[in-house]
Amino acid sequence: MSEREGDGRRNDPRARKRSVRIGGASGFWGDSALGPAQLVAHGDVDFLVFDYLAETTMAILAGARLRDPTAGYATDFVEVAMKPLLREIVARGIRVVSNAGGVAPQACARALVELAQQQGVALEVAVVDGDDAMPVVDALREASAQPAGAAFVDIEGRPVPAKLLSANAYLGALPIRAALDAGAQVVVTGRCVDSAVTLGALMHAFDWSADDHDRLAAGSLAGHLIECGCQATGGLHTDWETVPDWPNIGYPIVECEADGSFVLAKPPGTGGKVTPAVVAEQLLYEIGDPAAYRLPDVVCDFTQVRLRAEGADRVRVQGARGRAPDDRYKVSATYVEGHRSSATLSIVGLDAVAKARRTGEAILARTRAMFAARGWPDYSASLVEVLGAESGYGPHANAALQAAREAVLRVSVRHPRREALELFAREIAPAGTSWSPGTTGASGRPSVSPAIRQLAFFVEKSRLAPTVVFRGERIAVPVPSAGGGAAGDRGAAEECERAGPYEEFEQAGDRVEVPLIRLAWARSGDKGDTSNIGVVARSAGLVPVLRAQLTAERVAAYLAHLVEGPVVRYELPGIGGFNFVCERALGGGGMASLRNDPLGKGMAQILLSMPMRVDPRRLASVSPDG
Repeated sequence: MSEREGDGRRNDPRARKRSVRIGGASGFWGDSALGPAQLVAHGDVDFLVFDYLAETTMAILAGARLRDPTAGYATDFVEVAMKPLLREIVARGIRVVSNAGGVAPQACARALVELAQQQGVALEVAVVDGDDAMPVVDALREASAQPAGAAFVDIEGRPVPAKLLSANAYLGALPIRAALDAGAQVVVTGRCVDSAVTLGALMHAFDWSADDHDRLAAGSLAGHLIECGCQATGGLHTDWETVPDWPNIGYPIVECEADGSFVLAKPPGTGGKVTPAVVAEQLLYEIGDPAAYRLPDVVCDFTQVRLRAEGADRVRVQGARGRAPDDRYKVSATYVEGHRSSATLSIVGLDAVAKARRTGEAILARTRAMFAARGWPDYSASLVEVLGAESGYGPHANAALQAAREAVLRVSVRHPRREALELFAREIAPAGTSWSPGTTGASGRPSVSPAIRQLAFFVEKSRLAPTVVFRGERIAVPVPSAGGGAAGDRGAAEECERAGPYEEFEQAGDRVEVPLIRLAWARSGDKGDTSNIGVVARSAGLVPVLRAQLTAERVAAYLAHLVEGPVVRYELPGIGGFNFVCERALGGGGMASLRNDPLGKGMAQILLSMPMRVDPRRLASVSPDG
């Protein structure tokens, strides 16, 4: 618990504490209003942190600013989270860090200050500025045009488009720490790495230095675990049926100590659950190489992280290691490439799936002919999906579902001309009287919107100048860098691989075929067009089974209908986990993808249907509740 003064008030904000409680109040823009209210009332927290900025969210905010120069921040932070709680937050001395600023952090801060004034609350708000990389884009492009200049390309080696809509660097925790050190009660940032809102609070609370890399890695892991809200407390858990009280699910709290150790918990009396399995799923979420998880402040090695239950709904996390970061920021950029639209129809009756597919193909064929008559080009991309028939499973779809008597047709398209997609939108409703019997569910013409695409590139840290704007002053924030990023120590992984020989054990008994879900928990997420699928063995005895059978090659073959690029497998011996990084797996990813699952949230669920062969005695070691 946090230290208290004798009169019940919290210590001075600059005082260093033995332990600090931080509540993760939001996992994305659109998360429930329950989180902040629950944590303020029952979490006994020192800090409340909000993460709003998924990569797709940045694209949405950039589009909003394109339409309205005063827009570009997550309005829910002010109107939904802070408005009903501001007086209580201030009265309790809770400090708030949020990346709700998006592409307009100053506008977000102004709105919050106006809210405080309306409520008669004295509030000191600091803004972290300097993530906007648009001013340096021209310089980078000019440098690349010089005879000896390097090409201005994204991280996949493709030329950066001539006109960008936005470009924002992933800043780290140092500016947040500086804002809290200066006395800010609320810190509003633009684009920063998701875990930085937590790490910045911990660096301030414990006076951690920028070269204390193991502690920075531990603090980053604490932030990583709570950055997606209830995903750390039973949300999206593979064994969903074991998670109690969904309506009142608890939001996560990390109880952190000065040495970097911490416990993940949730408010008492709330739903959800916190177990090593639940925490392991979130640990693997979107981390890429677990031995080199690169952040602006530290390169983290999570391969030897250990998880231990410490009472009901409490898990102790330890073993993160860190090393110096490199001298670059990653920049997330957006640009407009044509327009997009998606339409849905419901089809009812016998052979609904076949009727839906034929309807979708007919819509595309008719509109293509109309485009040609007008001299317009074909669609840039198109996709017909039949929801309810396991379209995402491809060749692994359940054959019985192809005879379903109810299905949802989804037709998605991109085109360089807006008027072409406006024509497409007009040609959806005619299906209700022209083609398949049982066609219904049309809800007006689908909208046409700019097709905002994402890319990422690197920029030297020296080109950007993070600053804190507070009390009318601009505070420069020095950002050290060093050459980090060496490969992690794999010695422990080799030791784990030698333990419990898979082949000898399996020869002793007959194998049975079971789906992967019987052997493992799994969770998936996205980074642009890359899908990250984390898999955790349900028991130590199943680790060698997964190591032998769940290879990168098998995963690539099983997901070949979705994944076009290479698949790389990484191992985390500390938690019995494997992380699969699948490139070119999401149809472009984010707002560029036409898929019903553009963020790859279902990729792990599809993989969990993969058949595995195992000695039944290994299944006997599986815990019923992770």
